Amino acid sequence: MPSQSVLLYLLIVGCEVAFWLVLLLSLTARYLLHREVLSRWLLHSLPAIDVLLLVFTALDLSSGTTATTAHGLAAVYVGFTIAFASVAVRWADAHFAYRFASGPVPTKAPTTGWSPVRLELGLWLRCIAAWIIAFALLEALIAYVGNDAITNPLQAWYKFGFGCVFFWFIFGPVWSLVFFRREAR
Repeated sequence: MPSQSVLLYLLIVGCEVAFWLVLLLSLTARYLLHREVLSRWLLHSLPAIDVLLLVFTALDLSSGTTATTAHGLAAVYVGFTIAFASVAVRWADAHFAYRFASGPVPTKAPTTGWSPVRLELGLWLRCIAAWIIAFALLEALIAYVGNDAITNPLQAWYKFGFGCVFFWFIFGPVWSLVFFRREAR
């Protein structure tokens, strides 16, 4: 029988697969079946996937299971899903509309001028928002369980989060600024 942390990892992967599957179903309903209401309902159900993951994680911890990397990863996954889901949905919508509904050609990420710097800065700010959400969820899990011995391993995620924000800044906005390419005149 697999350990609980393996099951939690599988649940996180399952949530990621479910996110993209529900998004694909929503776009199929919108563009191929012309069912706007169904499409909107499916899009609005995406947060339920995250809620289920958090509920399972909280119940697992409250049953006395010592926190593992998987428990922290669940909170981080939800934080990043909340912060970046709209970007993923817009990207998928534009590509699906182009491919299956004669929509306009999706715009590519800018490569010259200040636009890439602004884009990278915006993504970095989303990274900060994702970690703030993840930290809030970690704190909520810690408070819900109320047992420091069980939840102490979750503290490691704070260092990892700050490191992630730092390196995202270096390899995002700073990188695009250092390798800035002027627009052709």
